[in-house]
Amino acid sequence: MHTNVINCAGRGTLSLVRQDRRESLNIKQGDILKINAGTTAYLINRDNNEKLILAKLLQPVSSPGEFELFFGAGGENPESFFRAFSDEILEAAFNTRRDRLQRIFGQQKQGVIVKASEEQVRAMSRHEEGGIWPFGGETKGTINIYQQRPTHSNQYGQLYEVDANQYRQLRDLDLTVSLANITQGAMTAPSYNSKATKIALVIDGEGYFEMACPHMSRSRGSYQGETRGRTSYQRVTSRLRPGTVVIVPAGHPFVAVASSNQNLQVLCFEVNANNNEKFPLAGRRNVMNQLEREAKELAFGMPAREVEEVFRSQQEEFFFKGPRQQQQGRADA
Repeated sequence: MHTNVINCAGRGTLSLVRQDRRESLNIKQGDILKINAGTTAYLINRDNNEKLILAKLLQPVSSPGEFELFFGAGGENPESFFRAFSDEILEAAFNTRRDRLQRIFGQQKQGVIVKASEEQVRAMSRHEEGGIWPFGGETKGTINIYQQRPTHSNQYGQLYEVDANQYRQLRDLDLTVSLANITQGAMTAPSYNSKATKIALVIDGEGYFEMACPHMSRSRGSYQGETRGRTSYQRVTSRLRPGTVVIVPAGHPFVAVASSNQNLQVLCFEVNANNNEKFPLAGRRNVMNQLEREAKELAFGMPAREVEEVFRSQQEEFFFKGPRQQQQGRADA
């Protein structure tokens, strides 16, 4: 499986091994990188005072929707795949006695994450920041999402994005990575993707989300809606907190709101990103403003002037005052 990784917190060193080459790269918060399928990878935390937190998007190459981790180095926990072979095969393959092989492949019992000494960490961290990523020619090893110019930015939030034009290795994965920092009490504009599926992970803060869904079963989730004609849209909603994952299918309008006491940071992987378009449904550039006056009258059954007053009243773009801020503003007025 191919793995797309973003470092959410901390400092680490990632080492990759393929055939007769081993390369390592020091990574920091905000770094994005790709690990090709079949690569042996191991990671250390270089900071004694901070956790190293990574978000990974795994894309299987053989069985869609299924993946397994394979451990070569290991013992009983994690179990090395070498233990699946017969003693005769291992003796012949390694030209080593059975008792020695049993000790090597039966010693490790500490689990997938083990404690390293300071000397071991220093020895495995003697690499420069950045550099040329192994096995990929002149492709950059990492790109840092925090060092990109925000796609959208105002007092209510910032959106950072990295796509295949900025980081070539995302092209093979058909992927875009974004990070939204929503100011406390603020919200994103309702919007939808034309073809990309959004996988959103909350990495800091709290809030809630709402999504319009035309085919959500009434037996699932939390929603409210009314049937209008042949199509019924349900409102899917949930609280957001660190570790929450939300999947937004293409074409589904979606909005996120930060709590009133802290910012909300949401990391997003957008799959099927090639030629995807984002359509805002509110704000200065919302798509409804592009309709002819006659189309607005026919679609909403109201005079175009009244429709335009509603859709043109929001002058911000992508990030707005949230519901409570709007209510407070009206009360103060």
